[in-house]
Amino acid sequence: MKPYDKTMVVFYQQIDKLFYNIAAVDKTVRPEEIKELKKVIQKEWLPLENTVDNFGSHSAHQIEIVFDWLVENEGNIDQVIPDLKTFRIVHSSLFTDQVNAIILKTAKAIADSFAGKNKSEHVLISQLSAVLEKQYQNKTHSIIT
Repeated sequence: MKPYDKTMVVFYQQIDKLFYNIAAVDKTVRPEEIKELKKVIQKEWLPLENTVDNFGSHSAHQIEIVFDWLVENEGNIDQVIPDLKTFRIVHSSLFTDQVNAIILKTAKAIADSFAGKNKSEHVLISQLSAVLEKQYQNKTHSIIT
């Protein structure tokens, strides 16, 4: 596995924690949320790029693998946004406009999959949007200065 492949595996694991957080923010991960995530992985994430994990599988499958593990183990969701901010700073080149759009699209699809967005999901998606917009603002700022 190449170094970039390892970075992509970690990237997918990071954003998966976010997706799990959105599904679990109401203390219950529903089958509809899992089904929607799997649908978006197939449609959006797999075609995005072609890195592989240690087993030779597409790295984007880490989203599903880690999500399932978090569901089984009731993952800790407290540090998701701060961890994503830190990861984004270190690996800013991974957060392109296209990737940011897919992250938001996935988050919204999970939240909308069961009875629409609740208040907690709304807040979390707003925080996510702010993290991703900050990335864009930083790029714009560095180009101007």
